[in-house]
Amino acid sequence: MMRLMFGRLADLLLRSLKTTLLALLGYKVAVALINLGLFPKLTEAQKPLEARTKRGLSSRALHLPHSPLPIQNSSAESPRVSILMPMRNEARNLPHTLPGLLEQLNFKGVELLVLDDSSSDDSFSIAQKMAVQQGHFHVLHGKTLPEGWVGKNWACHQLAQHARGEILIFTDADVLWQKGALAALLEQMERQNADLLSVWPRQQVQGWGERLIVPLIDDVLLTLFPYPLIYLPFRVASAGNGQLMAFRRSAYEKLGGHASVRNEVLEDVKLARKLKGIGGRLRLALGGTVIGVRMYHGYVEALEGFGKNLRSFHGGSMVLVLASMVFHVLAYTLPWLLWKRGFASVALLGLLERYLVNLKTGRTEKTDLLEPLSTPLSPLAALPIYARALKKKYRWKGREYQR
Repeated sequence: MMRLMFGRLADLLLRSLKTTLLALLGYKVAVALINLGLFPKLTEAQKPLEARTKRGLSSRALHLPHSPLPIQNSSAESPRVSILMPMRNEARNLPHTLPGLLEQLNFKGVELLVLDDSSSDDSFSIAQKMAVQQGHFHVLHGKTLPEGWVGKNWACHQLAQHARGEILIFTDADVLWQKGALAALLEQMERQNADLLSVWPRQQVQGWGERLIVPLIDDVLLTLFPYPLIYLPFRVASAGNGQLMAFRRSAYEKLGGHASVRNEVLEDVKLARKLKGIGGRLRLALGGTVIGVRMYHGYVEALEGFGKNLRSFHGGSMVLVLASMVFHVLAYTLPWLLWKRGFASVALLGLLERYLVNLKTGRTEKTDLLEPLSTPLSPLAALPIYARALKKKYRWKGREYQR
């Protein structure tokens, strides 16, 4: 009798779990389908870059409803656009990423500033050598990190102080800019009437250690955030990606710049919310074929990188971190183990979700399309990330931070 009772209870629990997972994954697939049609993507610009940098973006396009700061009246020699790149220990990336940025400087009205944040490798000398050879950009020595600041935020704050442009574009040192990328970004910024345009570069990964984890950054965005939410005035309806954020200077200064998020690890989302808080227009886009990124080199590096952000992404709550870990194992790994118990539909929804994300981001090479088959393994591969996120302290690029 007891065995029968426990058997019925187990069946009831499995049916309830299946129903819950179908509902949750059904929502994520529905969001992915919405974003497949509506989420903007950078494409080749229809107008030449010279026209955009000569006049800047239109006042109609960049608008703050609550007492905006006036556009600066720059002289003909002053840049309209400042591309700002902080770097710390980026000697490995610079030979691959700086040439792409230099491609964007073939027109008047664009300046590139690179700031070295106390690198312990050859980052400064590599960048300085390229600056001397090219003569089109400046490399700055960053000041010592003050107490209470996160390193990247401090570096971006200093860059903004040196920048002269009306448009401030913050880009990470691992972001890959292709020919025509700046024109595409500025056109998208104008098309979306943006005070802040945040871009998700197309992920470039090598090896299955990276493929198990890194592409999930796109999955989170495209299956949890329906793009139409960006038009709502609520701060919570925000998203941001610090890999590439393009601000109208007036909006950046009005929200307080990076100084207003000086101690935030997830500064991109905080800046996006602050922008909405002052009535600014927040818009998003995917990098498409013109802007990509190689975030991490190998599985271990990916664990460290995602581990530093995961807890902040969950609002600093250990409970939410643990709940996220359990959900992903139940939703994407367990259904394959319970295939014969009626969970095949749940397992296939998980695969469909990943395929839709790959389709939207344009990651459709042969190996990319094989990638979703690793869906059941990704939650297990991510377990060390959750373990790192639960620690009170973490290290990143040679610095130790307290959560």
